[in-house]
Amino acid sequence: MGAGGFLLIVIAALLLFGPNKLPELGRAVGRTYREFKEATRDIVDDRPEVKKPEAPVTAASEAPKPDDRRLPE
Repeated sequence: MGAGGFLLIVIAALLLFGPNKLPELGRAVGRTYREFKEATRDIVDDRPEVKKPEAPVTAASEAPKPDDRRLPE
């Protein structure tokens, strides 16, 4: 939505509610938006953490690895 669409919404709000009601309406919209953000944040934070199953340790992974990691010349 561009600047033209925003301007159209502001003009429609002025015609519907009048200039005296707009600050009150703006506060109500801001309060609603803030509550919505807090609720969505709470939902995301309350998600149970999914634990990944641990891979079984095998003898090959416990074997010492050779330390011949040199840069090519």
